[in-house]
Formats: sequence, C-alpha cells, structure tokens
Amino acid sequence: MRLVLASGNRGKLAELRGLLGNLPLSLQALGDFTAEVADETAPSFVENAILKARFAAAASQLPALADDSGLEVDALGGAPGVHSARYAGPAANDAANRHKLLEALAGRPADQRTARFCCVLVYLRHANDPWPQIFTGTWQGRIAPAEAGSNGFGYDPVFWVPDFACTAAELDPADKARLSHRAQATAGLRAYLQQVLANNVNKADRTD
Repeated sequence: MRLVLASGNRGKLAELRGLLGNLPLSLQALGDFTAEVADETAPSFVENAILKARFAAAASQLPALADDSGLEVDALGGAPGVHSARYAGPAANDAANRHKLLEALAGRPADQRTARFCCVLVYLRHANDPWPQIFTGTWQGRIAPAEAGSNGFGYDPVFWVPDFACTAAELDPADKARLSHRAQATAGLRAYLQQVLANNVNKADRTD
C-alpha cells in the first residue's frame, strides 16, 4: 500500500516511517509528486492537517497522511502553536525558531516554562474523502533555559522532559518513539491502518 505524506520535512518523514514500522506500506514524500505545498491558513492543528492531506491526495492520487504538530507554551498564551514551523518568520529555520523562543522566555523560572507538544495526524482515502480519520497526541514538558542534544529536529533541543531530566534531543530514539506526541498519535493510526490492510487482503481473497 502506497501513501503520501503531506510534508517536505525529512525529519518528520523519517520519524513516521520508523513509527509505522513493519506495516506493509510505502510512505512517500509530497516532494516526489509536486514542488508545491498547501497553504496552511487554518487556525487549528486539525484543520491545517485536513487541508494538507487533501492537497497531497490530489497531487499524488494516493491516500494521504498529514501531520500538523507544534509546540504550545503556557506563558506565551499557547504560542507558537500552529505557527511553530514559522515562529521566527515565513522563511525561518529550526534554529531561528528556537532562538526566538528562548529569548521570549529569558529570565522566567521553571514553573513559568511549562509547555507541550501537540500532534494531529489525518488520514484520507482520497482528496474528496468526506470522513477524515483523525488521531491526536500530546507530550507534556517545559522549555529548557538553553539548547542541549543533537537528536531529533524542530524544538527538540529546548523541550525538557522532566521524567528523564534531559531534552527531547538528548533522549534515546527508542524512548522518544515511545513517549512523543507523534508516537501517541501514530499508535491510533497504526491500529487503523492495520484494519485497512486486513480489509484489503480480505477483498483480494474474495476476488480470487
């Protein structure tokens, strides 16, 4: 089974491929089909994920998977939120986003640095699918006073995981694959895709 991921983020693609593990499917990047991307104009993770999934399904003519995720910081009123990828500007990279975040929280004590990663995964059978499948996950933590670690991507080097006393970028990849917001959302997605794949096998058997 072939799926398209509605993202050009190679770190996200690699992480989702790992989380989906040994399922008999091939997850391809949107860039394999088009250089264009969806306009993320919606105010919520769910709505943005649906927008991206519909765009990717139309561009590829394949079932689509879209991830819209981000970081919510309580002291910043939930920012950067849906603007996490472009927090420091439309052309910002991960380093610039982290720098802006650390500056915004400079001098605040640990109890004023609480935050969470949020993830919404949307699966569509086709571009006009009237019944999007939605899976969510959250990961509680706080923002560290400085960057640490080289694993992961995005805000991982500044996201402190209290139970492990390290940042997400310092975690063993196996621990992150168990704890993260994306791992939680993917658990539901895996169960759903397993049922889809089983149904496809049953249909093929009846045809034979």
